[in-house]
Amino acid sequence: MNYEIVTDSSSNLTEAYIEENGLHILPLTFMIDGEQYQSYLKGARTDLKQFYTMMREGKVITTSLPNIGDSEKVFREILSSGRDLIYLGFSSGLSGTYEAMAALLNSLRGEYPERAIHSVDTLAASGGQGLVVYHAVEKAKAGCAIDELAQWAEDIKPNIGHWFTVDNLMYLFRGGRVSKTSAWAGTMLNIKPILHVDDEGRLVPLEKIRGRKKSLHALVDEMRKTASQPWSEQVVFINHGDCLEEAEYVADLIKQELGCQNLIINYIDPVIGAHTGPGLVGLFFMADKR
Repeated sequence: MNYEIVTDSSSNLTEAYIEENGLHILPLTFMIDGEQYQSYLKGARTDLKQFYTMMREGKVITTSLPNIGDSEKVFREILSSGRDLIYLGFSSGLSGTYEAMAALLNSLRGEYPERAIHSVDTLAASGGQGLVVYHAVEKAKAGCAIDELAQWAEDIKPNIGHWFTVDNLMYLFRGGRVSKTSAWAGTMLNIKPILHVDDEGRLVPLEKIRGRKKSLHALVDEMRKTASQPWSEQVVFINHGDCLEEAEYVADLIKQELGCQNLIINYIDPVIGAHTGPGLVGLFFMADKR
């Protein structure tokens, strides 16, 4: 193929997978007590466990978009080398990242009229976005042309299942996802919400489950109801906010109950994790509908 695939750090792919497949990652920025960091930097390893430890310690964390100058450098290096590119971006329903990167790419089209430049708002996040990238990589390896791949990515967006549960409602309150009253009441009653990303790419609460274990089972129930069959042929992503044991518990349920064997577990990145907190478990798969 004569093109490169670019995505951003919110796709939550493993660093080993990124390196193995030569993906270009635009790192979103996060600040801890005023000090700036980026995750998924090429050739570096991000200590995500330490990040969640700092969250539990009450460190003040804020987030921002990828650095425009750094992103432009990545795009220019690809285009100047004579390669086309496709950018598969973080949902515009959750972040301004896609709009900023799409505008940057649009400004470069006039300078590189001979290059094919595509940008796709995946309307997905975390492992959902990662799953789009994963399947795009497989299609590229099979010889898919860039124009065809861009159209496939547009067409597949309604079929990316995203299901989440969180352990601490106060992080959702701080991010404006639930009211303070709901967060406090839910905490007192041990309520664990079930959320998903809708067709507009927004994070939407759907159910309230009492008890952590029940909420993990609810994720698998949602997969059973909406996942495309045959289940056994699914590639399933599970991302977590420093709660590996519970992510593995969900993986075991899926293997036993749905027959899926190809499951990939990884951390939630700091930018998403800053808004959801430690204890988030997210489940992602191909679905008949979101």
